[in-house]
Amino acid sequence: MANQYLTDFAYHLPIATRWMDNDIYGHVNNVHYYSYFDTVINQFLIEKADFDPGTNSQIGFMVRSSCEYLSPVSFPQKLTGAFRVERVGSSSVDYAVGIFNQDNILSAIGYLTHVFVDRHTHKPTPIAGRLLQAINSAMSVK
Repeated sequence: MANQYLTDFAYHLPIATRWMDNDIYGHVNNVHYYSYFDTVINQFLIEKADFDPGTNSQIGFMVRSSCEYLSPVSFPQKLTGAFRVERVGSSSVDYAVGIFNQDNILSAIGYLTHVFVDRHTHKPTPIAGRLLQAINSAMSVK
C-alpha cells in the first residue's frame, strides 16, 4: 500500500492539521484520521454529487472502515486527503482515502464502505442519478 501516489486518486482536498490533533507523542492521533476520511468523502459527495447530507432522501451509512498507518504527521503540517472509489454496488460503495503529508508521501490509507439508504426507513436503496455519476467519475484511476 505504501507505493501509492496522489495521481492514483481522483479527488484531492487540502487538510490543515490543528494543534489539538497532536497527542502526547507529538503526532496526529489515530482518531483524527477517521475525521479526515469522513471530511474528504463528504466534501467529495457535496461538491461532485450535489449531495446535501441534511436534506437528501438517500443518506450514506458507514458500515465498514479500516486504516493502515504508514508514517506519522504532526501539527502544523499541511496534508492532502485523496479519494477514489474502489467498487460500486447497487446500494454500496467502497472507497479508499489516502492522507498524504506535506511532501506528498502517503502517511495513512483508509478503506471505507458506505451503504446508501432511505433517510426514513434506513433500508438500502439503489444509487442513481447525479450521485451515481459522481461516484463513477471517481473510480480507481490505477
